[in-house]
Amino acid sequence: MKDAKSIAANDLTLDPDNWDNMRQLAHLMVDDMMDYLQNIKEEPSWKPFPQHAKDFLQEPIPMQPESAEKVYSSFKENILPYAKGNIHPRFFSWVEGTGTPMGAMAELLAASMNSNVGIGEHAAMYVDYQVVEWCKQMMNFPSTASGILLSGGSMANITALAVARNHQSGKNIRKDGLTKPGLYLTLYCSSETHSCIQKAAEVLGLGTDSVRKIAVDNNYRIDTIALVKKIEEDIENGFTPFCIVGNAGTVNTAAIDPLAELLEIRDRYKLWLHIDGAFGALAKLVPEYAESLKAIEQADSVAFDLHKWMYMPYEVGCTLIRNSDAHRKTFAITPNYLLKHERGLAAGPEPMNNFGLELSRGFKALKVWMSIKENGLKKYADMIRQNIAQAYYLGELVEQEDRLELLAPVSMNIVCFRYRNEGLSGEILNNLNKEIVMQLQEEGIASPSSTILNENYAIRVAITNQRSRKSDFELLTSATMRLGKKLEKDFAIGPKPEKNIPGVL
Repeated sequence: MKDAKSIAANDLTLDPDNWDNMRQLAHLMVDDMMDYLQNIKEEPSWKPFPQHAKDFLQEPIPMQPESAEKVYSSFKENILPYAKGNIHPRFFSWVEGTGTPMGAMAELLAASMNSNVGIGEHAAMYVDYQVVEWCKQMMNFPSTASGILLSGGSMANITALAVARNHQSGKNIRKDGLTKPGLYLTLYCSSETHSCIQKAAEVLGLGTDSVRKIAVDNNYRIDTIALVKKIEEDIENGFTPFCIVGNAGTVNTAAIDPLAELLEIRDRYKLWLHIDGAFGALAKLVPEYAESLKAIEQADSVAFDLHKWMYMPYEVGCTLIRNSDAHRKTFAITPNYLLKHERGLAAGPEPMNNFGLELSRGFKALKVWMSIKENGLKKYADMIRQNIAQAYYLGELVEQEDRLELLAPVSMNIVCFRYRNEGLSGEILNNLNKEIVMQLQEEGIASPSSTILNENYAIRVAITNQRSRKSDFELLTSATMRLGKKLEKDFAIGPKPEKNIPGVL
């Protein structure tokens, strides 16, 4: 480089020129964020993202520096006011957690340490391992099981299914891939299973056609008779069934599959049983759900999110694998530049990259560690129990109104209902309820989402919110009634029907 010597002589750095000024700005940021969290209930549940902010975020990459104060000012003006809203007490859209002040501060600490939690003898590795141990204790998995913290349920599920595929195939898939003749692996799940399972099958080279989506009963639980029939049919036709995915809380209605029956079917056909417990597995901490979720303890693997029903800041999920050897054999690899030593920085616990795809991993575990230390597990169980009670309370409010109806039984923390008018056709009612959802959001009243159940558009309320109170659900139902009564006259006259009703997003 022609100018290498002159550049080196300048001793460039990205640290601030004036640490006192940065410290003052940091204090302002913390104070602003504490005010933001403390007063979020006074804000609308959602604000439309204005064009001026969108235009601001289309500017080209800056070539010259701006002051840190100006950068923060731009954040406060164009980004902070237009958040998704999932920290708001009336955010009920998708199953998303709210975070906590301690969790937010833990993220600041983790980012300041900037640990790569993949390998080595340093504190973050041991915190990560301790949090995984705590996750095993929550699910009553054996201490000999393995586990890994990941970005969320999608990566947790695909990681577990990769282990199931490799272990159950009886082949050396890491070496040979899926090219061996006669290897037609099939996976079984209900038609209500989250779309990430299909994505996992596609990414793992199994293909969409390998996923057998089994019908559900009136309570949206997998039909085990139909499941057995399909497994036996596939065996007869030369396929190799390898895995059943059971739901501990479906994304549409929070239905819990008959997990004990799935265990028996697993044993009968020598399959792998994976539990997608993205949010619902954590209901295992609540006494009323301990029995229906007890089979998780005997599953081969389970995936769940701590940023959902443990209220952690995004992002952190977990997958646990009963057979740690199968887990390790799926991912472990040690190139020359990652040799483990007896002492020094290259010592330490078993590298985390033995259990997943990532070598570079952020310090996700710290917010979990600090939050559980701050609150204790019992308080989390009580919070989950409170959310479930709120769902049943909302169900009661819906049933008290002659213009509202439940579209699925309340079984855990999701309530699906709609505004009804028997004088309107199904298609018109679907569009009326879609309009109610959009207006609830646009007015900043509440943020439910939607799904389709038996061709009916449902207002879907998913409750994993540590800030929600009973009054929030009373406001939701009263606003739904107000908007429904206002809109039904217009829809009775007949606005242009919208035929493309979206499913769950």
